[in-house]
Amino acid sequence: MKKALTLGCGIGGTLLTSCGGLQNKNVETILPQKPNVIFIVADDIGYGDLSCYGEKTIHTPNVDKLAAGGLRFTDAHAVAATSTPSRYSLFTGHYNWRRNDTGIAAGNAGMIIRPEQTTVADIFKNAGYATGAIGKWHLGMGDETGTQNWNGLITPGAQDIGFDYSYLMAATGDRVPCVWVENQRVANYDSAAPIYVSYEDPFPDEPLGRDHPELLTKLKPSLNHGHDQAIVNGISRIGYMKGGGDALWEDENIADSITIKAVEFIENHTDIPFFLYVGTNDIHVPRYPHPRFVGKSGMGYRGDAILQFDWTVGEIVKILEKKGLMENTLIILTSDNGPVVDDGYQDQAVELLGDHRPWGDLRGGKYSNFEAGTRVPFIVSWAKHIKPDVSGALVSHIDLFASMAALIGEDVDQAVAIDSQNQLSTILGADQKGRDYIIESSSSLSISNGEWKYITPNNGSAFYSLTKTESGNSKEEQLYYLKEDIGEKNNLAKKYPEKISELKLILDKEKEKGYLRKWE
Repeated sequence: MKKALTLGCGIGGTLLTSCGGLQNKNVETILPQKPNVIFIVADDIGYGDLSCYGEKTIHTPNVDKLAAGGLRFTDAHAVAATSTPSRYSLFTGHYNWRRNDTGIAAGNAGMIIRPEQTTVADIFKNAGYATGAIGKWHLGMGDETGTQNWNGLITPGAQDIGFDYSYLMAATGDRVPCVWVENQRVANYDSAAPIYVSYEDPFPDEPLGRDHPELLTKLKPSLNHGHDQAIVNGISRIGYMKGGGDALWEDENIADSITIKAVEFIENHTDIPFFLYVGTNDIHVPRYPHPRFVGKSGMGYRGDAILQFDWTVGEIVKILEKKGLMENTLIILTSDNGPVVDDGYQDQAVELLGDHRPWGDLRGGKYSNFEAGTRVPFIVSWAKHIKPDVSGALVSHIDLFASMAALIGEDVDQAVAIDSQNQLSTILGADQKGRDYIIESSSSLSISNGEWKYITPNNGSAFYSLTKTESGNSKEEQLYYLKEDIGEKNNLAKKYPEKISELKLILDKEKEKGYLRKWE
């Protein structure tokens, strides 16, 4: 049996008291017993990267259609401004900052979500759902860093945290190992080319990107980003790798692989309810889209990868419609964090950006404390059960755990998913307010009530030179009135100290709930 987490201080008594039921009777009356649920989590797609969010330089018809038929949220947030901590919180309902080991994971990192911990997939599985995880993972595999058996069973793995089926990248496209892991074994394993992975020392006689630029036939790394180590299929990566053979992926086929596996999972589960997580690799680096999309956006590989993501969404919707499942399938489409333009490769993303604004009217981007770091697209579609609308409700990924439990009528112990609230009424459109406040993390913690946002001070650099992104770091307290200053240009900290005190009090109370000390 999964066991509860032990925190440094008390958990608090009312965090999930409404998790087993709905907050709004109007919502309760329309729910079928067990709808299918799909999470589509894009990678690094920003608030302004989809045409349904107002940008005129890109056209994403499949995402737009999903938004037009459902709810499009304008104040929805990932918990963190980078992938690993963001996904950790989404799956667990547990703030990543309560632990000190949820930073950006290496490709050979051990499992960050431990088997003892309950995930949203566990909740669905306990309710009789078939569960699947396909695509970008970046939450670690195996027990401890560097101990994985890439040539056999990799354990623990996704099956130990609630997923019946998995087809996953160990980390990201720019990190080794560059192989798919299916049900905790390397897919298409080539016994003639056993796999070895290291993040410390290179393997003798294995060429590296920094030494052999002539072998980089597809993409070359940007200066000083660190993507100059192992070379796989003409692109150098972070980390060192030997072997792989026929199991190595080709970057131009990554989106196809994810889409095919997602479609197959749906086809194989038409007669039982299912929960499916689809983590797309688009538009994370290295961006090397399929030839079908190259040149189609006019913005280079980054723009082409957005179109490729839109295609994946369309293929998932198409199979649901073909199998008659669309009306009883809840789809939540979002992104793990905000956008970044130059994140490690010479793909002309900056030069060809033109008038496109991946961040929309927001400030910052991926890695940033500012809004563009965590305010992300969030679209909810459920034919016949959600009326088309645009919602300004305050929404956080942290609440997907408790909200999904409420959706399928599962009771959850208060010691599980301690930070997650049942916001099902908001997600389904019955409540236009949403959360009272959200907490976000990057280099600092910040808190927003939808009107006011407070960023805690820190000593970090105000600008990330590698990605050319404003970090939002400052030694001074920052306070912004988002209702009139969505671009966070006017720091009102000195003018409204009482508002800072109000938000700090809430944040301090959250911190008092404790930091993770051990597993029981």
